Amino acid sequence: MASFKALLTTEQADGRFESNVVERSTDDLPTGEVLIRVAYSSLNYKDALSATGNRGVTRQFPHTPGIDAAGTVSESSVAEFAVGDEVIVTGYDLGMNTAGGFGQYIRVPAAWVIRRPAGLSLRDAMILGTAGLTAALCVDKLEQAGLEPGEAPVLVTGATGGVGSIAVALLASLGYKVAAVTGKSSQADFLRRLGAQEVVERSALQAGVEKPILKEQWAGAVDTVGGDILFNVVKSLRRGASVACCGLTAGTSFQANVLPFILRGVNLLGVDSVEIPLVVKASMWDKLSLQWKVPNLADLVQEVTLDELPGAIERILAGGQVGRTLVRLD
Repeated sequence: MASFKALLTTEQADGRFESNVVERSTDDLPTGEVLIRVAYSSLNYKDALSATGNRGVTRQFPHTPGIDAAGTVSESSVAEFAVGDEVIVTGYDLGMNTAGGFGQYIRVPAAWVIRRPAGLSLRDAMILGTAGLTAALCVDKLEQAGLEPGEAPVLVTGATGGVGSIAVALLASLGYKVAAVTGKSSQADFLRRLGAQEVVERSALQAGVEKPILKEQWAGAVDTVGGDILFNVVKSLRRGASVACCGLTAGTSFQANVLPFILRGVNLLGVDSVEIPLVVKASMWDKLSLQWKVPNLADLVQEVTLDELPGAIERILAGGQVGRTLVRLD
């Protein structure tokens, strides 16, 4: 048994939810084959929803959020992992209904655990986290659908967010021309530092919702917001192009019609980074550590401690997060 610090979200008598740093014991953790001392986690929008009592994410409280964790194996009952191994856990049920990475220890099934790729430190792995994994999966799906670097730009919506900012940096490093969409005009320089050649005002992507089809513009797109913005992107893809969809901050539904699909042969590709097979996750992490290594991770991140995390959660819910928030547990 070991004691450790964790962010614990509890439901108050008046129905409010409150998150505080408390002392916990490893005996409080769920069963699992691998006990991990967490060095770093990261803050995602889903974590903020969990920390404010969203039961679509987390059913039972008290609870420790954190869908990402990177650290060192402290105990293992399986041959695949030994004490001292550096590992990564993202997705599955971590931080949703299983105590997550906002605690200094997690205990999880071995089937959720990936050995840290040699080309990434634990810190860099969590700057990427689920957001980086999702961005890589989006780019991979687009390339499988035929996307190649060329004259026309690739659009990224929600470009100052976690997935969006990494998608901008990754696409630019792979030789694509990137058009970054944001409602934060003050962050244009940030997006250009990541590699965006063009910054598009979000309002431009909100116009024309009532039209069945729009002017062809984009060679492909990564959409992190959903809603009518997503279908406006579909309506403005070039012939045969694709958009990879992975987010819903602008809504879960949109006004749609079949014209872009039957007149231009475009594709709407769904991307999930949570429940995909571990072998697929490992393949993407290997890519992110080698040929897809993002060169400017330092430009993406702000670092907070566990004690500073509640303030960061408020910022992401208010739409104030830019890039990635790294959580340092040690």
